[in-house]
Amino acid sequence: MAELESPEMMPKSITFLSSLLQRVANSNDLNLEFQPPKISVFHGLTRPTISIQSYLERIFKYANCSPSCFVVAYVYLDRFAQRQPSLPINSFNVHRLLITSVLVSAKFMDDMYYNNAYYARVGGISTIEMNYLEVDFLFGLGFHLNVTPNTFHTYCSYLQREMMQQPSLNLAESSLNLGRSLKVHLCFNEDETSHQQQQLAV
Repeated sequence: MAELESPEMMPKSITFLSSLLQRVANSNDLNLEFQPPKISVFHGLTRPTISIQSYLERIFKYANCSPSCFVVAYVYLDRFAQRQPSLPINSFNVHRLLITSVLVSAKFMDDMYYNNAYYARVGGISTIEMNYLEVDFLFGLGFHLNVTPNTFHTYCSYLQREMMQQPSLNLAESSLNLGRSLKVHLCFNEDETSHQQQQLAV
């Protein structure tokens, strides 16, 4: 998926990821009054004023991590959502989940990366909070950080295909699906024997 990782394509994938996350957060926000979510370290007291797209673009601009880190961060968000169904992605936690997923993916993927204090400044949070978020995210993932080439290819292929079809995106078929009990999950089954996409509707 070299095309996805090129400097020209990466901003498009950033835009698409932010669009998916925005739709997911908006949908789950509607359910907050009916199904109060479990509060976690990722939840802010108020909704951040910066948009998800602007926040992700800021991370992309200043983190200087490899393009593959954003794909791996996407995989991690998927795994986290599947393993933590009581913590649906919404407007109160999406920003902290984003900065943490990119931080963890950069540390796992890149030979050189910025420290937690730098990522905290990029994300607009304290270093202490960044440290707590990282630990909670790792436990939320069950420390399942390895991404096989097949899994990476699956996510890249999905992003690339959806970027080409973005104007006609159907949220019900989105990889960031809102299925099961109005909770956010992402869609890929990482069974290494099949790697087939699950169709989960809103």
